[in-house]
Amino acid sequence: MAMNKDQGILLESGTNELEIVEFGIGQNRFGINVIKVKEILNPQPVTKIPHSHASVEGIIEIRGEVVPVVDVAHALGFEPSENPKHDKFILSEFNQTKIVFHVHTVTQIHRISWEQIEKPSKMYQGLETQITGVIKMDDDMMLLLDFEKIVADINPETSLQKDQLRELGERERSHKKILIAEDSGLLRALLQETLEEAGYAHTYICEDGKEAMDHLQSLVDEGKHVEDEYQLIITDIEMPRMDGHHFTKLIKEDPSFNQMPVLIFSSLITDELRHKGERVGADAQVSKPEIVQLVKYIDHYIL
Repeated sequence: MAMNKDQGILLESGTNELEIVEFGIGQNRFGINVIKVKEILNPQPVTKIPHSHASVEGIIEIRGEVVPVVDVAHALGFEPSENPKHDKFILSEFNQTKIVFHVHTVTQIHRISWEQIEKPSKMYQGLETQITGVIKMDDDMMLLLDFEKIVADINPETSLQKDQLRELGERERSHKKILIAEDSGLLRALLQETLEEAGYAHTYICEDGKEAMDHLQSLVDEGKHVEDEYQLIITDIEMPRMDGHHFTKLIKEDPSFNQMPVLIFSSLITDELRHKGERVGADAQVSKPEIVQLVKYIDHYIL
């Protein structure tokens, strides 16, 4: 089953809505943003790779491309499938990489608002959780998985790398301040650390677009000039309560903030989706984990 991304919600920008593909691991319900999904496949023979990560089943060929297969149940510490013949492969693409996620069932697609997605509880958020959001539905819960973290745990090189900054040469320390909206705890820490390495040590972190918007509005309410407090905003796209496109749209529509450069830094930046960021007024869009390109844009806009 190929995913049609040319209809409905996926043509809209800044609505704070998304579509989620629901899948199951055992009796547990999970979700993945439909934008990440290229195709739903039936299982096929997998070629094992010597000395690979325990959660990597191997590789398969899809229309001439060799793609790794990740066993989601193993990555989450869950029991294997009871009916492997009825399992599903989810072909996904993000961070400029294609990966197949082996799941037990794929059930339906839900159209929801990011406002319906609650942040994970602080109680288990500190345990390096692989959950980015909780959706209450049908007297049950569906969990949004942090697929970037799952992949980074398997292959750390897919995440931000400070070493990449060497090509920029010696960096001066900047006094300019940057506001960051990013829901992944892993990426918040990596982004803050990497930007400090690039000379931008003055960063303020928010866990989603709503928290960032509320923070900016509180500065206005206090009579402060926002441009004196921050010189640039970096936002992810996928975030509970308020996504990055809606957050950017609100920034660019408000006279109090609309002069602030907004850079979207997301695993979802592709040629076919770039128009969504352009429609909401983003000044630049960079695909994770291209940190060098992000720093170059910061240098450009934070004169």
